[in-house]
Amino acid sequence: MPKTPHRYYIINKPYKMVSQFISPDNVRLLGDLNFEFPEGTHAIGRLDNHSEGLLILTTNKKVTKLLFQGEIPHERTYLVQVKGIVSEAELEKISTGIPIFIKGSVFYTTEPCTVQSVEKPVNLFPIEKEILDWLPNSWLTITMKEGKFHQVRKMVLAAGHKCIRLIRLSIEDLTLDNLQPGEIKEIEENHFFESLKIRNWNK
Repeated sequence: MPKTPHRYYIINKPYKMVSQFISPDNVRLLGDLNFEFPEGTHAIGRLDNHSEGLLILTTNKKVTKLLFQGEIPHERTYLVQVKGIVSEAELEKISTGIPIFIKGSVFYTTEPCTVQSVEKPVNLFPIEKEILDWLPNSWLTITMKEGKFHQVRKMVLAAGHKCIRLIRLSIEDLTLDNLQPGEIKEIEENHFFESLKIRNWNK
């Protein structure tokens, strides 16, 4: 019997949707999207309920190991809105490595990353908890190669700012492009792995 080719998708995960098809909780699921995913489709590198943006789905079970458990870490870029005005000293603190609590209530100093202060993007899809523009707030982009539990939120909080909004823009060269929340795009296999800079994936 011929082997069924694997399928690869990216979606712009909306706010208040979990990165799962099944949950015991009363939450919005990936299966609520208006799309028929093939059997065996699962999410890679999950985003929590209140985070948005680029989420990978595939039928290929090897992708998690290749992308997040390999020897070479892969870059992710996030757009982050925080309460208050972030100073240059605080940007430096985040970018050079900042202590956060991780599993087991121990301090962990994050690896250096790239942090920039940016203007609020135009035509950004509004969400119900978005802070009013007249209140002091800042927008940042953070590019990093780590992925501890809630790491971005913990990093900005350790610098003295509460995360209001968190959107994953890209993983390596795989980007959201112009996908709107809830929209789905299928990616051709070679392009998928080339964009993620994963070599020798078919061996």
